Amino acid sequence: MTWKTAVANIPYGGAKGGIGCNPGDLSIAELERLTRVFTQKIHDLIGVQRDVPAPDMGTNSQTMAWILDEYSKFHGHSPAVVTGKPIDLGGSLGRESATGLGLVFATEALFSEYGKSIADHTFVIQGFGNVGIWAAKSIYDRGGKVIAVSGITGAIKNPNGIDISALLKHKGNNGALKEFSGGEAMGPNELLVHECDVLIPCALGGVLNKENAADVKAKFIVEGANHPTDPEADEILSNKGVIILPDIYANSGGVTVSYFEWVQNIQGFMWEEEKVNNELKKYMTNAFQDIKKMCKTHNCDLRMGAFTLGLNRVAHATLLRGWEA
Repeated sequence: MTWKTAVANIPYGGAKGGIGCNPGDLSIAELERLTRVFTQKIHDLIGVQRDVPAPDMGTNSQTMAWILDEYSKFHGHSPAVVTGKPIDLGGSLGRESATGLGLVFATEALFSEYGKSIADHTFVIQGFGNVGIWAAKSIYDRGGKVIAVSGITGAIKNPNGIDISALLKHKGNNGALKEFSGGEAMGPNELLVHECDVLIPCALGGVLNKENAADVKAKFIVEGANHPTDPEADEILSNKGVIILPDIYANSGGVTVSYFEWVQNIQGFMWEEEKVNNELKKYMTNAFQDIKKMCKTHNCDLRMGAFTLGLNRVAHATLLRGWEA
């Protein structure tokens, strides 16, 4: 998160933390009690100008609302202490879609280098949670063809393109992906090596590895998940000429709009959704241009360019503060 926020050029550091449990095994009441007790244990470690939690896997806006409420019992009402909150409690418009939409803005920035657009490509999306859904919807709205999708309820393909609007309606009715009439069921592992222009892994880490990397047929990989490509796969794919838009940049839309939410809470002034999305596009586009400059300077790929950008920014700030050894 430290390097990701540096690449995004927002004034955050970063860490990851959480509770070892399966939220799906717990009732709403159990989740609330667990979240509140967790907040009681960490309330002195978090704060508006100290450490600002945001939602990730297994959590949602309701989780953030519980944290806010419990924290406020100790410190007074402090909406800026967490992001990803419900709109009615000071959440930002556009936060729910931010990671998936940011992913698409990043992809558009990449394609602009080749004089291409979303509409010129076919897409395969692994993972149909929050990130995958918003990415699929944004691609579909821009004329891109999503030809295969997978989630915890199965995987489907349609060479003519999946009707994402119909699929979302099917999912909203608690329908399993593999039962969707607008596509043919396929194996989840087959999806990663399916013929397409762009592969977007939006699920767990390590799904692209030395066992399957050689069989990947996509020309581009846009990393929606954290660390979906392990180092061995990264080398194999690079040697094949696959262009990889790294997670440290590609999925930074969520934390970027978390920053916008924090800014709005501190200002006490909420933005329109159009402004949030316009600012997100600006940040994603600028970050891509900064990465490309690093790539040209150091003659490296996008992943190394992104890491170099993030590390350089943190190192520069460290030196300015007089922390050099």
